[in-house]
This record gives sequence, structure tokens and C-alpha cells, in this order.
Amino acid sequence: MTPQLTTVAFLQHGACSGCHAAAYCGMGDLAEKVVEVPTDPYAAYDVGDEVEVLLKATMGLKAVWMAYFLPLLVLLGTVLGLIGLGVGEVPAALAALAAVGVYYLLLYLLRGKLRNEYIFVIKG
Repeated sequence: MTPQLTTVAFLQHGACSGCHAAAYCGMGDLAEKVVEVPTDPYAAYDVGDEVEVLLKATMGLKAVWMAYFLPLLVLLGTVLGLIGLGVGEVPAALAALAAVGVYYLLLYLLRGKLRNEYIFVIKG
């Protein structure tokens, strides 16, 4: 028996949405996110029910690694490598930005495979 998918919508708060000055600086934005969560076909969830959606902590750390740390390594490695090879600073910087762009393009192209690795669950 394959699990059914339940669509869960939630509000993602910006990092400073709780700040009293957030309305003035524009950084306190809210965004609605939607995820599909595999659920037991016999689970009784109705539209509007509040549920708690969980993701393994290791998956969150892996996402941070892939979204922030690896691109930083690509950027620094490209800049320092090209400067070490005698390329000027401006071309090295542009090449590094292009390399990071290619990295994010690869992540985008692999999104289907990555989506299968990051599985949310409804806490029951």
C-alpha cells in the first residue's frame, strides 16, 4: 500500500518578523509555503486542521550545507584558485560568481532527486 500525500500549507516567517521595526525596513516578510507529506491512508485530517510537520535534524543540516556552505566553498575555491593561477581579480570574481550560478543550476536540475531525500512527516 502506498502512502497518500497530504498537502500542508504554512507561513514561513522572515528572520526578523518579530522585530518592532520590521514593517519599516521591509525585511520582516511572510511567505506561504506548501509541502506534500506522505501520510497514512487511514489518517483523518480535514482541511484547516493544525498539524505539526517534522523533518529530521540531519536533513535540515544537510540542506544548510548544500544551500550555504558548499556554494561558499565553490566561490572561494574558484577565486583563490584563479588568482593563484595569475588571473586578474575581476575575471576571477566573475568566474567565481558564474561557478556559483552553475552550482545552483545543478541543484535546480536535481530538485526531483533531492525532493525524494527530504521527507517531511506529520507528527501524530
